Amino acid sequence: MSTSQDWITRGDQHITTTYGRYPLVAVKGEGCWLWDADGNKYLDFLAGVAVNNLGHCHPKVVEALQRQAATLIHCSNYYHIPSQIELAEILCEHSFGDRVFFCNSGAEANEAAMKLVRKYSAEKHGENRFEVITALASFHGRTIGTISATGQDAVRKGFTPVVPGFKYVPFGDIDAMRSAISPNTCAVMLEPVQGEGGVNVPPEGYLKAVRQLCDEQDLLLVFDEVQVGCGRTGTLFAYQHDEIAPDIMTLAKALAGGPPIGAMVATEEVAATFVPGTHGSTFGGNPLMTSAAVAAMRCLLDDGVLDNCVAMGDYLREQLEALSSRFSFAGAVRGRGLILGLQLETPGADIVKQAMAKGLLINCTAGSVLRFVPPLIVSREEIDQAMTILGEVLSEVEKNR
Repeated sequence: MSTSQDWITRGDQHITTTYGRYPLVAVKGEGCWLWDADGNKYLDFLAGVAVNNLGHCHPKVVEALQRQAATLIHCSNYYHIPSQIELAEILCEHSFGDRVFFCNSGAEANEAAMKLVRKYSAEKHGENRFEVITALASFHGRTIGTISATGQDAVRKGFTPVVPGFKYVPFGDIDAMRSAISPNTCAVMLEPVQGEGGVNVPPEGYLKAVRQLCDEQDLLLVFDEVQVGCGRTGTLFAYQHDEIAPDIMTLAKALAGGPPIGAMVATEEVAATFVPGTHGSTFGGNPLMTSAAVAAMRCLLDDGVLDNCVAMGDYLREQLEALSSRFSFAGAVRGRGLILGLQLETPGADIVKQAMAKGLLINCTAGSVLRFVPPLIVSREEIDQAMTILGEVLSEVEKNR
């Protein structure tokens, strides 16, 4: 049997170096736990970067995949796919939306949204109205279009010229957004909570003010819920905390409980702009992924997962705040539900490595923010275990400062 080092050596020869990979070779997952090729067990508070909201290999998702794989794996979107229709019905029933476009990832969902806002605006206002306002520190994907929308210079470096027509404003600053609007503006695109940018929650009332501003200026509002949708913040969709609705919402990551899928949800008026030939996806909405997503969504809605997310999110926040108060270099805890960040006054990369060595998987975003996105089924006991490990690591860091 190959060891972790065997796999790492082989991978180093042929896998592109787009990720700075940790020396962990994952071979098995169950619930909130992950095992490597050497038999080591890890408490997974990264969850595939907010993908495994139901934990690893949830039995209902596994059963749906096995059943569908034995029946029909793929067919063209020239035909009707029952599980795709079921999933669209669930998403529309439980959101503002009327229609859904399915794809394979968050970046693809955001590409679809950007095409849709431009097409809608061109038909309604003329082709000069094409600009989209996004936020600084945002993250919308790694295609050439989505890095153009992303408000981080580092993400765009080396890939210029990017797609024109994007403006970036400080997240949470409604006056800056108002000032950025021009006769060419067609839409605003925001994450309700920024994930990659440092787990940033906007000020109270900000998203409502953005909705009002978009209505006043006849602009479309797009919410990128790729990371924070599907229960991550304690409501099914993050926008529901603010009692408003966007015109378009993008989903991916956790939608199918682990397997790859993306979706763009839109109102009837806006979605009607897409007609045959304007957009498409060969694999989008395929039977296998949509069957898994139907099972995953039913688990979220029917199995008490959202209630657990709220309760465990509150508990994890309390424990992180208690830890933070013990260490001079630890700062604010921020986030919502079970996407939480601990701000540090020191780079977090080494802390992530030390935590992994002790059996806890987390990551660092924005250089110095430890991000915690455990499965939404996490228990108090598992949170306690994670905090014990993190406390040991932070104590060692404090000693060596």
